[in-house]
Amino acid sequence: MPLLGSSLGPDFRRLWLAYTVSAAGSAVGFGALPLIAVLVLDVSTFQVAMLAALSAIAGAALALPMGDFIEQRHKRPVMIAADLVRFAALISIPVTAALDVLTYAQLCFVGILHAAALIAFTAASGAHLKALVPAEQRTEANGRFEQTTWITLSVGPPIGGALIGLIGATFTLAIDAISFLLSAFGISRIRRPEPAPAQRTDKRDITAGWRYIWRQRGLRMLFLNSQLFGGPVMMTSPLLTVFMLRDLGMPAWQYGLVLGLPCAGGVLGAWFAPRLTRRLGLHRMLLIFGVLRAPWLLLFPLATPGIDGLLLLIAADTGLIVAAGAFNPSFATYRMEVTEDAYMARVFTAWSITSRAVQPAFMALGGVLAGLVGLRTSFLIAGCCCLLSAVVLPWRSAARSEPLPETV
Repeated sequence: MPLLGSSLGPDFRRLWLAYTVSAAGSAVGFGALPLIAVLVLDVSTFQVAMLAALSAIAGAALALPMGDFIEQRHKRPVMIAADLVRFAALISIPVTAALDVLTYAQLCFVGILHAAALIAFTAASGAHLKALVPAEQRTEANGRFEQTTWITLSVGPPIGGALIGLIGATFTLAIDAISFLLSAFGISRIRRPEPAPAQRTDKRDITAGWRYIWRQRGLRMLFLNSQLFGGPVMMTSPLLTVFMLRDLGMPAWQYGLVLGLPCAGGVLGAWFAPRLTRRLGLHRMLLIFGVLRAPWLLLFPLATPGIDGLLLLIAADTGLIVAAGAFNPSFATYRMEVTEDAYMARVFTAWSITSRAVQPAFMALGGVLAGLVGLRTSFLIAGCCCLLSAVVLPWRSAARSEPLPETV
């Protein structure tokens, strides 16, 4: 793999470095907001849960009209503005905490702003990347971002946990804030002029992204697939913590191994994705790894106390993440290829908003199911939902209505 994306050009390298800095900062600051709510403000468990739910729901609602707005503008200034909003929002917390005026309402407001700015950045960056990188290199470019995501997720939270212990949660959050400032600076250094934004030829419509997805068979199937996969996976996340620590009696270091070691599988899957895509074609990659990532949750309820259970959970999580790491770059490339430039930002916004609504809903459902039928049965239900995600892959060739690129 060429160093720092050199084969993709200096502008991609600047974009990739900016993303790496912000991803690393976010990984270090992962979970800092609820920790501040508990450790600094001493709020109730209900308030902590409401902080997460309100941030997701209100942030998505705030982002709802953004797709059309972003579509009509150059994408790079939107990305920089979204980074600066996240910097300003997050840096306000250590400042007000130092002045002893931090409130729970401020945490909620920051969470909402951060969620909305993330959706805006995602929508603009997807359209920007499509214009920046030639079609034949998009799988490689998406693979680089996927590798970076899994690397930062594997090393960032442990570093963040250590920093929280050393300097406190509020100042650790300041590191996350500064990473967005550095990201904005990195994006501002991209030299290639952006193409003119697409001019709207239809009426302003906040539902245009969803309607476009639904009209394209391949996008529609992958949209359903992503919700049926991402929702159950997120549903098991809090349940797995309780299952490992309480039911299986795992010590903290084993819990950390189950969370950390499988992330290396995501790096491996993303590294192989461009090579396998050149050999198999984009369509086969979506089908093969869309199936391979589906069954692993069914292994969770089979785990037992002891080393056997530990190894089973690590193997299941690793298998899921390897397949997801290979699937995601191909999926991101396909979505770019079949979405018209005039709809890119609206499609990305619709996708992000839906995922950020569906995943918390599945997490809430998981909590209800765990109370009704127990953790092992809840894992089984989540695993069956994941299997359904493989059913709604684009099995029929979409060539009749929209070309599926077989090579990139």
